[in-house]
Amino acid sequence: MNQGRNIQKLNLDWKFFRGDEPKAWYKGLDDSGWQNVTLGHDWSVTEPFSREHSSGTGYLPGGIGWYRRTFHLPAEAKGKKVSVTFEGIYNNSQVWCNSFYIGKRPYGYSSFTYDITYFAAFGDVENVICVKVNHKDIADSRWFTGSGIYRNVVLAVMDPVHFDNNGVFITTPEVSREQATVVINTRMSNETETAVDVDIKTSILDEKGNVIAVTQVTIALQSRAGTEAEAEAWQGERATAGAVVKQRLQVPDPRLWSPDTPYLYTVLTEIVKNGKVIDQVYTPVGIRWFSFDADKGFFLNDVNMKIKGVCVHHDAGCLGAAVPEKVWIRRLESLKEMGCNAIRMSHNPPAPGLLDLCDRMGFLVMDEAFDEWEGVKNKWSTGHNVYPPKHFGYYEDFPQWGETDIKGMVLRDRNHPSIILWSIGNEVDYPNDPYCHPSFQTMTGNNDANKPAAEREYDPDKPNAERLAVIARRLVRYVKECDTTRPVTAAVAFPELSNLTGYSAALDVVGYNYKEHLYEEDHRKYPDRVTYGSENGSSMEAWNAVRNNDYICAQFIWTGIDYLGEAQGWPVRAAQSGFLNLAGYKKTGYFYRKSLWNSEPMAYLAARKKCEEAPDEGRRRNIGEPHWNWRTGEKIEVICYTNCEEAELFINGKPAGSKRLEDFPQQYLVWEVDFEEGTLCVSAKNRDGRTSACELVTVTGAQKLAMHADASVLLADGQDMAHLDIQIQDDSGRLVYMANDMIKISLEGPGEILGIENGDVCDLEPYSSRKRKACNGKLLAYVRAKTAVGRIIIRADASGLEPAAVTIDTY
Repeated sequence: MNQGRNIQKLNLDWKFFRGDEPKAWYKGLDDSGWQNVTLGHDWSVTEPFSREHSSGTGYLPGGIGWYRRTFHLPAEAKGKKVSVTFEGIYNNSQVWCNSFYIGKRPYGYSSFTYDITYFAAFGDVENVICVKVNHKDIADSRWFTGSGIYRNVVLAVMDPVHFDNNGVFITTPEVSREQATVVINTRMSNETETAVDVDIKTSILDEKGNVIAVTQVTIALQSRAGTEAEAEAWQGERATAGAVVKQRLQVPDPRLWSPDTPYLYTVLTEIVKNGKVIDQVYTPVGIRWFSFDADKGFFLNDVNMKIKGVCVHHDAGCLGAAVPEKVWIRRLESLKEMGCNAIRMSHNPPAPGLLDLCDRMGFLVMDEAFDEWEGVKNKWSTGHNVYPPKHFGYYEDFPQWGETDIKGMVLRDRNHPSIILWSIGNEVDYPNDPYCHPSFQTMTGNNDANKPAAEREYDPDKPNAERLAVIARRLVRYVKECDTTRPVTAAVAFPELSNLTGYSAALDVVGYNYKEHLYEEDHRKYPDRVTYGSENGSSMEAWNAVRNNDYICAQFIWTGIDYLGEAQGWPVRAAQSGFLNLAGYKKTGYFYRKSLWNSEPMAYLAARKKCEEAPDEGRRRNIGEPHWNWRTGEKIEVICYTNCEEAELFINGKPAGSKRLEDFPQQYLVWEVDFEEGTLCVSAKNRDGRTSACELVTVTGAQKLAMHADASVLLADGQDMAHLDIQIQDDSGRLVYMANDMIKISLEGPGEILGIENGDVCDLEPYSSRKRKACNGKLLAYVRAKTAVGRIIIRADASGLEPAAVTIDTY
C-alpha cells in the first residue's frame, strides 16, 4: 500500500456467466449459481475447437459473457476518491457499479479507468461491479484475441487531493556518462471544496533504495469548480481543479539503462499536506539516451548497435490471452538467451506488466497501437487466404475511439525506458486491403498466396490510399501531444505506394515489412530518412540486409513465439512461425538464430533424412530434428548450428570430418553420413580458444515419465503459479523425442491446473481437458496456487509408462 493511496488488485472472487443475462447489471441479482473465476480470464480457451469458428482467431469461440465482483470499502474511505482500472477487456465492454451505468470501451486492448466515487458505498454496504463483454464477431481479427477480462483489474482509493491517472511523466532530456538531468512533470487535482497549500516532494532512489537526489516545492492547489450537481458528470467524470508542476533533479555518474545493463532507478513523487503524505506514486526510471541516424543506424547511450528484434502476439497457447507474468518471464528469458534485444508488440498495446518486464530484463520495445484504421482488413475465417473473407473489426470504432485509444496507450506507457518507438499502425497500407491507388494497376502484398487476380487490381470504387497520409498525420499529432521524446513510426506493407502518397513522409522513422530488396534503392531516394525492418522473415538474406548495411539498424522477425490463430486451415489452429512453440519450448530454428545473434560460443546438433531435392533453406527456419534415432545405414544430413569458426563431427568417437563456417553461406554446417546407432558429437572452436560442444544419443524405447516444477514453493495468493515440464524418457533418463503418448495430469491440494500445452498446432484436444498427448516427447502444465496454505501434489500418468509426481508447498 502506498502512503495515502490504497491500491488493490481485484483479480480474485469474480462470478462469471457465459451468455447474456438481461438483468446482470442489477446489483441485487442472485449470482450464486454463476461460475467462480480468477482474473485474468479468457473464456475462449475453455471451450472446444470448432470449424464453425474462425481460422483467423484459432477456431475458438467468442460470444457474450458477464462478470460480477463484490467488494467492501471501509467507512473511513468515505470522502476519498475511488477508481477502478481495467487493464484489458476483449471486447466491447460495458461497466456498471451498484446498478449505475459507468461507461463502455470497444477496443479490446486498451487500459481504462473509471471514477466510481459517486456510486460507491462505504462501511458494511457491499459494492458490486458488473461487466458485460460482447465479443460478438469472432472473425474480427487476423489472430487470436481471446474473450473476457483477460488482464488485471485494480481498485484505487486515494485522497481527494491526488496525482491524476498517468499524471507523473518523467523524462531524461540531458544525459551523459558524468551526469543526467531528470525532469519530473506531475499533474494533480484537488477535488475538495477549498484551496489547499501542499508540498510536492520528489526523490530519486537507486536500486538499493538509497535517496540520491531530492527536491520539493510548495504550491497553492485550487479547489474544484462548480456545484456538486455540476461535478456529477456523465460516465463518472468529475469537475476538478488541477495543477502541473515541473521539477528537475541531477543524478551524478548515472547507471545507464541498456539491454545489457537494465538498471532502474525509482522516482518517488509525493503530495505532502500539513507535514503528512497524502498521496505518492512510485515510478521506475531508466536513464538512457538514444538516436536514429539515416546513415549510421541506431545509437543507445552513444553506442551504435543493431536492433535484433522479434514480433510477438499476446497469447500463450492453452492460457489464451490471460498470460501470467511468470509465463512471460520464462519466454523472455529464452528470447534473451537467443540474442534478441527488442520486442515489437504486435499489433496492439500490450499488458502493462509485459512492459515492466522489458524494462527490468532489458528489451527495447516498439509499442504499437493498431492493426487497422478506418479501412477494414480481410479477416480469414475458413483458412488463411481462403476467399471470401469476413469484414469485422476495430475499423467500426476507430473514427470515434482512435484518438482516445492511442493517447491512452502513450499516456500509460511513456515512462517505460524500454520503449524507443511509438507505432501508429501495422500494414494499414496493405495492397487492396482495402486501399488502392491509380498509380498501380496491380499490387501484390507479401502474403498474397491464392489471392484472385481481380483482388490485386486497381478498383476506383475502393478507398484511395491517399487517405492514409491524412490519418497518419493526425495520429502522429495525437502521439506528440502526449510525448515528444520518442519517434513515431509505422510498419509499412507497400512502401512502393506509401512513399508516393505521403504516408511514409508523415512518420519520423519508417518501418518496412518484408521489403529488404528496397533498402538500397530507397536509401538513395530518401537519403535523410531513417528506414528499418519492422517485420521480417528469418532467412540469412534478411539478416544480412541489416548486418551488412550501416543505414539499416533493425529487424523484427515474424515471430518470436508461435501464436493461436492466423491458421492455414482445419485442423491447423495456430501459426508456426515462432522460434518458440506454443509451450515456449525451443525449436531448432531458435538455435540457428542464436548462432547469428549471440556472440557466446555455441553449437547445436540436428539431423534429417538426406533429401533428393534440397528445399528452399532460405525460407525454412527449423531444419532438422534434435535426435539420433534413424534406420541403420540410412543417409542422414547432420546440421550444426554454431557461431564458432570450425567444428569437427564424431560418430561413436570416430572422426566424421571438420567443417569451417566461412564455407557455408547460410551460416550452418552440414555433413552427410550413414546413420550408426550410438553417440553423435560435435566439437566447435574458435581461434581464440573458446569452444562449445553438443551431442545426440540414440535412445531406447519410452519407459517413464519425468516431471520438474520450476518452483517448489508458491505464495498462497490465488495468483502465483509454476511451470511443470513433463518428459517421456527411456530407462537412462534421456528424452524420447519421437514419443507422443497421451498423458493425464491430476492435482490434489490448494491449487488448480490452468492448462496443458504441447505445442502441437494440430492437436484438437480441448484446452479444458486434463489430458493431452506429448509432442516431441514433452508436455507443459501450468499450475496456480489458491489462497489456502498447504501442499499441492501433481501427478502425471500415461499408459505403459512409469508415472511421475511433484509436490509444491503454498505459504
